[in-house]
Amino acid sequence: MVSADGSGDGEVEPDDNLRSFGETVKASRKRVGLTQEQLAPLIGHSVQYAGSAEQGRRHPSKKFIAKTESVLDTFGVIDIAARQLSRRRGLASWFRRWAEVEEGAVILNTYECRSVPGLLQPESYARALIANVPPLATPEEADARVAARMERQKLLYRTPYILFSFIIEQALIERQTGGPEVTRELIDRLLECGRLPNVDIQIMPTASPEHAGTDGPFRLLETDEHEWLGYTEGQQSGQVISDPKDISLLHQRYAKLRIQALNPADSAGLLMRLRGSL
Repeated sequence: MVSADGSGDGEVEPDDNLRSFGETVKASRKRVGLTQEQLAPLIGHSVQYAGSAEQGRRHPSKKFIAKTESVLDTFGVIDIAARQLSRRRGLASWFRRWAEVEEGAVILNTYECRSVPGLLQPESYARALIANVPPLATPEEADARVAARMERQKLLYRTPYILFSFIIEQALIERQTGGPEVTRELIDRLLECGRLPNVDIQIMPTASPEHAGTDGPFRLLETDEHEWLGYTEGQQSGQVISDPKDISLLHQRYAKLRIQALNPADSAGLLMRLRGSL
């Protein structure tokens, strides 16, 4: 999780990419015979900042990357390591493992009742969500989160196709997060994605006496090795699920939800009516 420190580059739980970057900086620093205390003033950062970056507990700023590359003269090695971080910056620490698994998916099924899934969000809607949830993000943090979501959306267009199924609550549209104009852009985005040959979008009507998703949102994914995984998420936490019994339970619920929700054609019709009412 990110902890605010006023810099827009707060400390995070380490992941493999951050650790790898930090180890690259550490090895480069030792190669030229500098301590952290000696390096810090040369790159214009505190010793604490440099130490956190080497430990993989901080997303390095562009300034940190450029200065360490220059001062340590690594022939581009630090720049290369930094590029591996760009796709992960802006993703919550608990979500990164699932985001990595997504990239090897052949099927991805999503039921969501809190907000429209990130893979379907236009930028305006993504920014409205980020602006609404405390602690408030700095402009740099907001930009990073939006950029990460937009980057993930490339999965929708990747070939060979991933087969996507989304089941979304009607109330998420009617809430009008960000106001009417943002909601119009959201509906247009949903209609656009729904026309993709590999994407099915179904709307769960607000009036749904039978509803298999009352335990909350979840996702199901088949990997390119034909292994099924699940994912559930709460406040500041997420869990990747691999136990076959739990996966079977989620499959049963998703199959029921698909029957209970409007079919894709009727869902598109509902979205167009909702847009017309704005």
